[in-house]
Amino acid sequence: MTKELTYLDEAAAEYDRAFAHVSSHFLPFLLDAAGVVEGMRVLDIATGTGLAAADCLRSVGLTGHVVAADLSEAMVERAKQRLGAERNISFAVENGQALSFTDNSFDALICSLGLMFFPDPSRGLSEFLRVLRPGGRAAVSVLTSPERSYNGRINTVIAKHLPAIGEATIRTFALGDVAHLRSLFDRAEFRNVKISRETCRFMLPSFDSYFGSFERGGASTGQAYLSLSQSARDAVRKEVQRSLGDTGGPVEIEVEFQFASGQRAV
Repeated sequence: MTKELTYLDEAAAEYDRAFAHVSSHFLPFLLDAAGVVEGMRVLDIATGTGLAAADCLRSVGLTGHVVAADLSEAMVERAKQRLGAERNISFAVENGQALSFTDNSFDALICSLGLMFFPDPSRGLSEFLRVLRPGGRAAVSVLTSPERSYNGRINTVIAKHLPAIGEATIRTFALGDVAHLRSLFDRAEFRNVKISRETCRFMLPSFDSYFGSFERGGASTGQAYLSLSQSARDAVRKEVQRSLGDTGGPVEIEVEFQFASGQRAV
């Protein structure tokens, strides 16, 4: 059976410490691709801890509404802790490939680093289109390659000790292929499909400040790491250190996001 990259309670707890600064940098590009503006009703699918939903709330203002949804109950609870006091947001545990919402429910839809984890991305995009109102846009962000991913480089090393994780990692980066991603949007019958990329270099004060959240079980990467024997964990840590050229000082991580968006026909 294929080993999946999953999000347990511990993964959710460390997620923000591991990724918040990375996700937050790229979120404005995602919201812009979806055309999110004041007064809209927006679905944030695969909301995680609610980082993208928080940005959406600021964009839609008091006259708009955001639905923050995720397959993971633990992640939805984290999003509630972050945003539950806001009056124009609701939360739901949802399978992005089988959304419970009626047709034509949302003006816009965003999916930040979620579609690449769907077992069937095509089915997910068809659902995105279905719940959009005519003229509405859906926008997704995905990763492009392990070498330009904040944690993908770690997954690649873990896969040497846990080969099944390699299968999940390959699927994770499959949507980094521009032609493939565009074809998925086209097959789902989106119109005016647009694809772009953005890159940023993140400077961390030390290797430990980068790797620590994963050592504590943060995100799916941390869960996979903790499933290894202690000797394997030590080997993974050393190899990742070498790959980053760690000399005891700051380390630099290059991250690239790919954005794809499409519109439902009017």
